[in-house]
Amino acid sequence: MRTARYFVAPVTAAALALSLGACGSGEGGADDSTIKVAYQKFGNFTQADTLFKDVKADYEKANPGITVELVPIEAQQNDYFTKLALMNRSPSTAPDVMYEDTYMIKSDVEAGYLAPLDDYLADWDEWSQFVDSAKQAGAGDDGKTYGVSMGTDTRGLWFNKDVLAKAGLPEDWAPKSWDELLEAARAIKESDPDVVPFNMYSGKPQGEAAVMQGFEMLLYGTGDTLYEDGKWVVGSQGFIDALDFVTTVFTEGLAPTPQQALDTNIGNTVQAEWLPEGKVGIALDGSWVAGNWLESGVAPWPEWSEKMGTAPMPTQDGADPGAVSMSGGWTLALGSGSKNPDAAFDFISMALNRENSLWFDVANSQIAVRTDVAEDPEYTKSNPTTKFFTDLVDVTNFRPATSDYPKVANEIMVAMESVMTGQQTPEEAAAVYDEAVAGIVGEENTVQG
Repeated sequence: MRTARYFVAPVTAAALALSLGACGSGEGGADDSTIKVAYQKFGNFTQADTLFKDVKADYEKANPGITVELVPIEAQQNDYFTKLALMNRSPSTAPDVMYEDTYMIKSDVEAGYLAPLDDYLADWDEWSQFVDSAKQAGAGDDGKTYGVSMGTDTRGLWFNKDVLAKAGLPEDWAPKSWDELLEAARAIKESDPDVVPFNMYSGKPQGEAAVMQGFEMLLYGTGDTLYEDGKWVVGSQGFIDALDFVTTVFTEGLAPTPQQALDTNIGNTVQAEWLPEGKVGIALDGSWVAGNWLESGVAPWPEWSEKMGTAPMPTQDGADPGAVSMSGGWTLALGSGSKNPDAAFDFISMALNRENSLWFDVANSQIAVRTDVAEDPEYTKSNPTTKFFTDLVDVTNFRPATSDYPKVANEIMVAMESVMTGQQTPEEAAAVYDEAVAGIVGEENTVQG
C-alpha cells in the first residue's frame, strides 16, 4: 500500500467539481455494463496506473460485454480523498472500485460509500493467502471487511553514504536516540552548508506524510500514543516533545526551509532528485522509496543500493524496543452504489491475484501481505532493503482505526505547521491541539496523558 505520501493544498469545491467532470466520460456505475475504477496517480506514483491498465485489458478480454473505465485522479493525497468523496456523492460518478487508504475505511463506511466484501471473500480461494493483519486492515467497526490489502509498509531512516562520509559519519551509521540523530544532522550541516541535513515531512500540504511518517514516528518513540483504551490522549508530554523535535530541526536549519517543506511536491523532489544527487543527507521516509530508483521506476538510479544506507528510527532516549516504525496500507474497495458488484469484485480479485500482487509489490517496493508472494524468490531478491523494512514490522505501530482519525490528524498537521513556521511554541500548539480534539470527539472521549 502506498500510505499517506504527499498532499496538495485545499482547492475550491467548484474547481474540484470541474476537474471531476473531466475524470471520464459516461455514467460509470449508472449501468451494469461498465465498472468504474478510481485511483490515485500523482508524481512518482504511477505503479497503480500501470497495474490497472494491464488488469483492464485482461479483464475485458475475459469478460466480453463489460467495460472497465479507469479514472486516474492526478492529485496528492488529501485532494485525492476530497475528489473521491465528491465522486461518491453522486450515483452518476460513484466508482465501483476504489483505491482506498486503510485509515479512511471506517470513516468512508460511516459515510455510506463502501460495501462489505465478506460474502465474496468467503468464496474467493485466494483470500486464505492474505495474512491476518492485512485482513484486519480492511475491517470496519461492524467487523465486516471493506477492503482487500495491496501490501503494507514501514518507515525508517534513509541516508546518502557519501554525504555522511563527508561529515565524518560511518557507513553503518545507526543513531540510538533523537540526540544522536540531531548530532549527525548538525555534522552534515557543518561539513556542507548546501546540503539539507535531514528531511521529515511537516505541515498541512504534506497531510498524512507529515502526520504518520513525521509526527507519529516521533510520538510513538516517546512511549506515548495518540489513542488508548478507546479514548484520545490529551495533555501528553510526548506530544510536546515530538513538536519540540520538529521545532529544533527547522529553527536550526537542519531541515528544508519552511517554504520548501510546504511545497506540495517536496516528496517527489526528495526521492527522485535530492537523495540521488546528494542534496539531502538523511530522510525519514518509507519502505517504498526504492521503487523510484528501480529500472522500472520514475527515477532509475542503478547505484542506489551502494550509495544509500538505512537505519531504524530510534526511540527518543533509546528506550526499549530501541526503534520505532509506523505501518499503514492501501486497499481496493467496492463502492456501495455499484450496479454490478459481482463484476467489480471480480476486477478486485484479478487485480490482487498472486501474479498481479507480486508485480505491484516488487514495482512499488511494498511489504507483501500474501504469503505466496512473500515466499517468492522474485519478491525476496527484488530489493536489498526488503529484509530491513520487513524486520521493522516487529517494532511498528498503527494509526487509530477510528472514523474520527482523519479529523484528529488534520489538527496534528496544524500543530506541526505552527511550530515549524515559528507561529507557536510546542506547548502552545499542543494546547490548541488538545482543545480541538476535545471538540471533535467530546471531552468524555479523551484521557490525560
